Amino acid sequence: MPPPSLTAARDPASAAASTARRRSKEHAAAPANGGKGGSAPAEKGAMGTAAAAAGGGGEEGWRRPEWLSAAGVAGVLRRHPLPALFACGMLLFMAVEYTIPMVRPGAPPLDLGFAATQGMHDAVAAREWLNSLLAALNTVFVAMQAAYILWAILAEQRPRAAVAALMMFTCRGVLGCATQLPLPDEFLGSGMDFPVGNVSFFLFFSGHVAGAVIAAADMRREGRLALARLYDALNVLQGVRLLACRGHYTIDLAVGVGAGVLFDTLAGWYFDAKYGDGKTAPEKHCRSCQCHKALLSH
Repeated sequence: MPPPSLTAARDPASAAASTARRRSKEHAAAPANGGKGGSAPAEKGAMGTAAAAAGGGGEEGWRRPEWLSAAGVAGVLRRHPLPALFACGMLLFMAVEYTIPMVRPGAPPLDLGFAATQGMHDAVAAREWLNSLLAALNTVFVAMQAAYILWAILAEQRPRAAVAALMMFTCRGVLGCATQLPLPDEFLGSGMDFPVGNVSFFLFFSGHVAGAVIAAADMRREGRLALARLYDALNVLQGVRLLACRGHYTIDLAVGVGAGVLFDTLAGWYFDAKYGDGKTAPEKHCRSCQCHKALLSH
């Protein structure tokens, strides 16, 4: 067996670790009345030696992350293309936002959705019967959303979609009162539209779109994928019609999609916290055990 000095010469890291252990033992064996002045340097020396043995280089400070190099950035782009795309988008729209001319006070809003549906708007404006027909079909779709959500809570006793809709429409009312957007000049109203009778309504955000998103999300949880895809397709057609008739701005529709996802998620969190075990919501259990009936089970 080689002597300790030879071992230390061959393995400096092992020697440093041995020194740290020996100093720690000496510090522990020191009498309690030895004074604070002698123990602090020993402890500091042991910590510094241990850090050096671990390769940390306690005196080096901040070290550059591995991904902050050409190879590291290439690896990030290869493994995470979506966040990289969003990073490029952020930089692009920072440049756009700081250079794009703003809409002057008193001028009509600039809405690219309106520009994209200008041809359809002209066709609907020239045919009152077509406007009424599209409005009636849209109202039927809204009734389909409401019927499904009511069926889920009344017949199947699954309240998540209903609670999400209650949250969504309450938040929509608050935001609609807080910021009232001007009605577009080219708005094509119809007595067949929902709410029926050409009554006033909030523009921001679209409850039509958000309600359809909530219903479709519930269908997917229940495995009704074909029905969910049908609602998604009808929701897209509904959005095009709302833009063509100037019943909503593009931002109303986009936020409507986000609101549907958000409030469906919040309703799920609510039932997870109130009735679940923190991992699985009651509605995700099997139907035969009846524990999905969250309103009555507790």
